[in-house]
Amino acid sequence: MADETQEAGGVHFPFPFPPYSIQKDFMAELYQVLEAGKIGIFESPTGTGKSLSLICGALTWLRDFEQRKRQEEARCLLEPRAGPLPEGQDLRPATPSSCRAPPTAPRPGGEPDWVTQFVQRKEERDLAERVKEEQIRRRKREERLQQMRHNTQLKHAARRRRQEEEETEALLRLSREMLAEGPGAEQLEQLEPGEEELVLAEYASDEERRATRGADEDEEDLEEEHVMKIYYCSRTHSQLAQFVQEVRKSPFGKETRLVTLGSRQNLCVNEDVRGLGSVQLINDRCVEMQRSRPESKSGAEADEPKRRRREGRAACPFHGREQTQLLRDEILVEAKDMEQLLALGREARGCPYYGSRLAIPAAQLVVLPYPMLLHAATRQAAGVRLQGQVVIIDEAHNLIDTITGIHSTAVSGSQLCQAHSQLLQYMERYRKRLKAKNLMYIKQILYLLEKFVAVLGGNIKQNPNTQSLSQTGTELKTINDFLFQSQVDNINLFKVQRYCERSKVSRKLCGFTERYGAVLPPPREPSGLAGLQRFLQSVQPAVSEAPAAPLEEAEVGPTRAASPLMHIEGFLAALTTASQDGRVILSRQGSLSQSSLKFLLLNPAVHFAQVVKECRAVVIAGGTMQPVSDFREQLLACAGAEAERVVEFSCGHVIPPDNILPLVLCSGPTSQPLEFTYQKRALPALVDETGRILCNLCSVVPGGLVCFFPSYEYQHQVLAHWDKSGMLARLAVRKKIFQEPRKASQVEQVLAAYARCIKSCRQAGGPVTGALLLSVVGGKMSEGINFSDDLGRCVVMVGMPYPNVRSPELQEKMAYLDQCLPRSPGQVSPGKALVENLCMKAVNQSIGRAIRHQRDFASIVLLDQRYAQPAVLAKLPAWIRDRVEVKAAFGAAFAALRKFHREKAGPP
Repeated sequence: MADETQEAGGVHFPFPFPPYSIQKDFMAELYQVLEAGKIGIFESPTGTGKSLSLICGALTWLRDFEQRKRQEEARCLLEPRAGPLPEGQDLRPATPSSCRAPPTAPRPGGEPDWVTQFVQRKEERDLAERVKEEQIRRRKREERLQQMRHNTQLKHAARRRRQEEEETEALLRLSREMLAEGPGAEQLEQLEPGEEELVLAEYASDEERRATRGADEDEEDLEEEHVMKIYYCSRTHSQLAQFVQEVRKSPFGKETRLVTLGSRQNLCVNEDVRGLGSVQLINDRCVEMQRSRPESKSGAEADEPKRRRREGRAACPFHGREQTQLLRDEILVEAKDMEQLLALGREARGCPYYGSRLAIPAAQLVVLPYPMLLHAATRQAAGVRLQGQVVIIDEAHNLIDTITGIHSTAVSGSQLCQAHSQLLQYMERYRKRLKAKNLMYIKQILYLLEKFVAVLGGNIKQNPNTQSLSQTGTELKTINDFLFQSQVDNINLFKVQRYCERSKVSRKLCGFTERYGAVLPPPREPSGLAGLQRFLQSVQPAVSEAPAAPLEEAEVGPTRAASPLMHIEGFLAALTTASQDGRVILSRQGSLSQSSLKFLLLNPAVHFAQVVKECRAVVIAGGTMQPVSDFREQLLACAGAEAERVVEFSCGHVIPPDNILPLVLCSGPTSQPLEFTYQKRALPALVDETGRILCNLCSVVPGGLVCFFPSYEYQHQVLAHWDKSGMLARLAVRKKIFQEPRKASQVEQVLAAYARCIKSCRQAGGPVTGALLLSVVGGKMSEGINFSDDLGRCVVMVGMPYPNVRSPELQEKMAYLDQCLPRSPGQVSPGKALVENLCMKAVNQSIGRAIRHQRDFASIVLLDQRYAQPAVLAKLPAWIRDRVEVKAAFGAAFAALRKFHREKAGPP
C-alpha cells in the first residue's frame, strides 16, 4: 500500500491511502489546534478512520515542529557576534523566539555600557553552548538508534539463516541415514562450511551494540532531556495495542520513536514476581529486589542473622544498567505494543517496565492508559512530564466519569480494623527502634483508624465480622463535617499524608505481616494487646499452628493480601481535597465488616486543571462526544481553560445519506403510546406492545437485530412476561434469541455464537433469517463491540436509559452543579442537564455500534415518544440527527423500514 501525501489547509499530510474529505478536514483542524496551543474537542464517528487521522495529523505537526526547531537552532549558532556590539544595539530582539535566553532580572540603569554588553554576550555564549549540547545529544541518539536498526536487521537475517541451516542439516541427516552404506557416505558426513560465520552473524547484534558504546557513553547518565512529544492515552490496553498497530501501518511507522507504558503488573517478566498476583505486592517486591544488590551478599555472610533475613530477596536478574539501556534502545527503534514489549524483555533478559520508562525522554509518541496520565501521583512515578507537551485523550466520551472514578476511593470497616491491628503490632514490636517523630505519626494514624471505625458505629477492639450496627443506612457529609463528626479535625492530614509517602509505612507493614502473619508472638506490653493478637487471628485467613516456615518455603504457599493500609492512605489523601469539591458517604450495613466509608469526587476539574495548565495543547477525541456541554462546563471551564482556547470539531460519517434510517417511534401497532417512564414501563400493555414491535421488525430486518434495554432488571422483567405470554416463541420463529451475559468472561462466547447463527441462516435460508441479541445499555455490549454488516442491520433502543436519580451520589452531584454552575435563561438546571446528558451519552454509545465502515448500512429505531422532543434530538450525533424521521404511527414507520431493507438487500 503506497503512502500518499495529501494537502489540507496548506499542509501536506502523509497518508497510507487517499483519505476521505472529512479526514482531511479532521487533520487540518487538528494541526491548527496543536500549532495554536489550544484545547480541541474532536468527534469522528466510528468507521471514519479517526485513529489514522489522529496519527497522521499529530505526527505531521510534530515533524514540522522539529524541523522549525532545528532551523532556529542553526540560526542561533550563526547569529551571535564574536566582536563587540555596536553601541546601543540590543541583540536579543533579533534572536529567534524559541532560542532566546531566559529573561534576567532588570539591571540598574547606572551600569556602564560595557557591563551590559558583556552580560549580553555571555548569555548568547551560554545559549549557543546549550544548543550545541542538545544537537550533540540528538546526533548521538540518532546514531545509536540507526545502529540498533542495523543490528535488528542483522539479527533477523541471522535468524533466517539459522533456520535455513537447520533445514539443510535436517536434509543432510536424512540423506546420511538413507545413504549410510553407499559410496558417497564419507562426503556426506562432512559438515557444510559456514558454521563459524553463522555463529558470528547470530551474535553480531550484541557485539556491534557493545562496540558502539564507547567509554564516554558508558559514563553518560541514563536520564536524557525530554524532547517535544505527544502523549496518547485511551481506556483499555486493547485499544492502545490497536493504536500502536495503526501507527506501524501509517507512513510514520518506521521513523517514529514510540513507547508503550504500563504498570508492573502488565510489564513484569520475572515470573516469581508476576505470580504474586496483587498489584501492591508486585510493586513492593519489585522495589525490594531493586534494593538488593549481588555485591551485598559477601558483606552479609559474616553475620548469620542478616544473611538469613536476606534469603529469598536476591536482586532481580532482569533489572541491570546495561540491560535496561539496551532494552531502551530496542524499544525506540520500532513501535511495539505491550505484548511485543514483554516478548522483547524475555528475549533480551531486560525489564520492560523500567526500559520503557527510561525511553520516555527521547520518545516522540508515548502511549499510556488513562490512570497513568490523569492521576498525578501515578504520572510522577512513571516519569511522565507534561510541561509544554501535547496530550491526546482518545475514547473520551466517559472522561469525566473516569477522572471521578480514579480519584474516588472507599474503605470497608474490615479494612480499617485489620490495618489498625497490624499497625499497632508493628508499633509495639519496633517501639524502641522508632524515632519519636515517627512514633507520633503512627499513633496519629492509629487514632484516625479508631475514630473512623467509631463514626461507623463500631468498636476497633472487636471483630468486625461479629459486630452488628444499631444504625443502618447511607449518610452523606461534606469533608469538614465528616472530620468534625469523627473528632479528627485537630490532625493535620497533609502532614500525615507526607509521612505515609516518605516513610512508605504501608509497604513496611505489608512486609511485616508477610513475614510474621497471624502467628506473631504477643509483645511484652499491656495485657490488652493479647486480645488484639487473637483479634488479628480472627480477621486473617486461617493459619496452621506449625512453626513458621523458612522464607523460601513460605513463598510457595498462598499469596498474602496487600496491607489494607495502602487503601486507607488513598482515602486519607482524598480527605485533603477542598471541602466543597468532595463528599464522604457513610454506608452502614448490618455488620461493621460490610459497612464502608467512601470519598466521592464532585469536581473532576481540580485534577484535570494541571493537565490543562502544563500542556501546550490538549485534544479530547471520541467517536461519540455529544453532548459536549459537559466537557465545556464541568471540566474545561472549571479547570481554568478560557472559552476562546476551546475548539470544537465534529465531522460527518463516510456512509452515503441513504445508508442509515434513524426513526423515532411514538406508538406501536395497536396505537399504544410509547413512553417508558419508570412508572409506566412495567405495564403489561406496554411490554406486550414492545414485543409486537420486535416481531414486526424481525420479519423485515435481515441478519442481526440488537435490542437495548435500560437495565438488567427491566430486561429480566420483560423476558419473564414474554415467556409467559408466548411472545418469545413468536420472536424465535424469525430470529434465534441471544441474551447478553452478566459475566464478562462469557461475552466472547455469546458473540461468537451470535455471529455463527447469522452466517448459517444467511447461507441456509429458511424461515429463521438471523438472530436477535437482547442487550443492556451500559453493559458489556454497549461499548467497544463491533456490530458491523449483518451483525447489526437494526439497533432498537427501548425507552430512555436515565440513571437512578434516587442515588445519593447522583443527587449530591446534581446539587453541587446547581450551586456552582450558572443557569442559562430558558434552560434546565445544571443538575437536570447532567441527568439528561448521562442518558443521551449512553444512547449515543449504544446506537453507534451498527455503522462501522463506508459501505455498511443499518436502521435505528428509538422506542419512546420523548425522543421526538427538540432538546433530546439536539443531543444526538449530527450524522444521525440530520437524518432522523419522527413517526407518530407505527404503520408509516414499518413501511419505511421495509422499503429501506428491501432496497439494501437487493443486488448492488
